[in-house]
Amino acid sequence: MRDVITVGIDAHSQVHAAAAVDSRGRVVAQLETGTDRSELGRMLTWVQALPVPREIAVEGAKGFGRPLTLLLLAAGEEVVDVPTHLTAHGRRTSRRRGKDDEGDAIIIARVAIREDTLPRMDAAHLNTDMKLLVDARDQLVQEQIRVRNRLHALLIGLCPGHRAVTGALTSKAALQRARVLAMKERASDPVRAHLALVAIRRLTALGKETAELGVLIATHLRQESHEHLLAIPGVGQLTAAKILGETHDARHFPSAAAFAAHAGSAPIPASSGNTTRHRLARGGNRQLNRALYTIARSQARWHPDARTYLARKRAEGKSAAEARRCLKRHLAAVVYRAMLRDLQAHEPPRPGTTAAAA
Repeated sequence: MRDVITVGIDAHSQVHAAAAVDSRGRVVAQLETGTDRSELGRMLTWVQALPVPREIAVEGAKGFGRPLTLLLLAAGEEVVDVPTHLTAHGRRTSRRRGKDDEGDAIIIARVAIREDTLPRMDAAHLNTDMKLLVDARDQLVQEQIRVRNRLHALLIGLCPGHRAVTGALTSKAALQRARVLAMKERASDPVRAHLALVAIRRLTALGKETAELGVLIATHLRQESHEHLLAIPGVGQLTAAKILGETHDARHFPSAAAFAAHAGSAPIPASSGNTTRHRLARGGNRQLNRALYTIARSQARWHPDARTYLARKRAEGKSAAEARRCLKRHLAAVVYRAMLRDLQAHEPPRPGTTAAAA
């Protein structure tokens, strides 16, 4: 049986460092390149000159390493993604002192040899369109909040008691009322009035941009049917888009438990001796966790099954917060199975991939 060569790549914005190691972790070759197209081509040529079988491990395959990862996949190479925390742990436990890109590339390769459950990259993993749209909309919403708060502060000094007239400044009508107030006070306080009018124009523009992104998100959702996911009570278009953008493809997770762990909704065992207990998971994908929390809060308010579930958990002696966490863990499995059903209903199974619906 031939020795497997593992290539570790430490990807950055301006330089990529690579190290090829054998199955014992011994370095057999190293290379450092830039990040433009010609330099990425040089990296691919170097990789293809290495003996087969081989595997490529990239830290930041969906970030700085995405262009290189796409190039490697197009050439038929197998690529896995190495999380940064595994590289950091490998650096702390290695005998190499200090930190440099060449050393990190070696550690990344050795991590890939040791960890056999690292996610394998494919086109679905690297398709970030939905995530980009949702993240962009979230940023616009956050900017709206900041500008709205600034406008409220300006109006307090400009027109005391303005909220009785304008309201919360979350609608076009409220902004129009605020504009009228600011125009009336331009003579008495020109600076505040000017800044208030600028903030109103900015809020109007942000509202239009947010609405446009909402239309684009809805269009992307319609391109591939997600009726099972959207049929879950409490899952609207924006929540579904958030889940799909962060998950990429549910088939990358072998089970509902793996998906829940990725979302940070699965409790972490913390048992010792005769004590059996679990503690709250504060890691995982926090955006996915936030989406599940949104669904849980929505269902807890009005969905009969969720309210019955929460009541049963409270009767078992759990606190209100613990009961909500149980509901969130249950919903992680529901969401996972719904995404699998959507994929199985509209796409043929991919060769070499399996997923067990828990």
